[in-house]
Amino acid sequence: MKIRGALLAASLSLVPACAWAGLAISANDGKQLQKGEAIGVTPDSLSVIDLGKYPPRVIGSVAVPVSMIGSPNAVVVSKSEKFAIVTAAQKSDPADPMKPVPDDRISLIDLSDPAKPKVMQTVAAGAQASGVALNRAENLVLVASRVEGAVIVFTLAAGKLTRVGKVELGKTSEVTDVVFAPDGRRAYATAWTAPAVYELAVDGTRVTRTRQIATGRSSYGATITPDGNWLINTNVGGAMTGEDKTGTIAMVDLRTFKQVLSLPVGRVPEHATLSPDGKHLLVVLANGAANTKTDPTYGKVRGILKILAVGPGTLKEVASARSCHWNQGAAWSDDGTVILAQCATERTIEVYRFNGKSLVRDDKATLAFESRPGSIATRHSR
Repeated sequence: MKIRGALLAASLSLVPACAWAGLAISANDGKQLQKGEAIGVTPDSLSVIDLGKYPPRVIGSVAVPVSMIGSPNAVVVSKSEKFAIVTAAQKSDPADPMKPVPDDRISLIDLSDPAKPKVMQTVAAGAQASGVALNRAENLVLVASRVEGAVIVFTLAAGKLTRVGKVELGKTSEVTDVVFAPDGRRAYATAWTAPAVYELAVDGTRVTRTRQIATGRSSYGATITPDGNWLINTNVGGAMTGEDKTGTIAMVDLRTFKQVLSLPVGRVPEHATLSPDGKHLLVVLANGAANTKTDPTYGKVRGILKILAVGPGTLKEVASARSCHWNQGAAWSDDGTVILAQCATERTIEVYRFNGKSLVRDDKATLAFESRPGSIATRHSR
């Protein structure tokens, strides 16, 4: 694909950041075929959702390689909402469409006209490119490569991604996600099989591994509070000790680099994302719900959304709601009162209202998609 970096830089400089405030970007995977479904391969796509008005609505879309297998943090949106970056952990295998194979592509998307998003660049990162992070200066991008067990480093300048480094974390670590600390001088990567959270030092474009901490089994996704003091991550396989495999949420005090909390939350905590003010954490639990509507258990078991109040080293549940099947990512509105939750089986995004005490789904506001929604972000997500 031809890179039009100069055009992107020029177009972004002409569009006010407030032109469309409150965008959510959903990456939709069309290649996750399931036995018993009549639907075949559909196009991978990225959808732009206007979350600044109610009810939310899709205002634009573009075909681009994406994947729902991997971290729901596979898309990141700039604070200015002028561009997004999305990874693709898998691609379809023509020899066996039922079994997608690893992909390594990441794409830069121009959102200067959100109704007409454009793919400006697609480049190779590490195999099974998963979680992606963008620093606040918007000039450095980190991508977790699960197959390579590494974090791939890119610079972003003049609308162009350029690979400049690679941080090895171990071939068998299965790195799934990476997130920048607010100050941009550190980043943290989660690893599925290590299991560990790795701290990375960031000095300009030089990124190096420093230390690590084990917070639970099968560490998956991570987020950091706005003050930079607390890292919160999901552990799909549960706590590091004991026989209980219930998924946990862990908290690490980044000032001391010590774990202060391991909280059981339920089966398969797929995604955890903070409200824009950092006061609440939304946890998406797949909960063993069916992947297809033909499954005998369909409708009997559903995913769960939980909202936890965030304190200094504490998490306390304040609301929950039954959700859909094969839950993926979720995102908050700017004011923290509206939540979008992705449903891969139904190929929908559900809309919820949150008033600080209760979480209620608005069925009339549900958004439908051709392909399976698999990762999602707003400018506040990372």
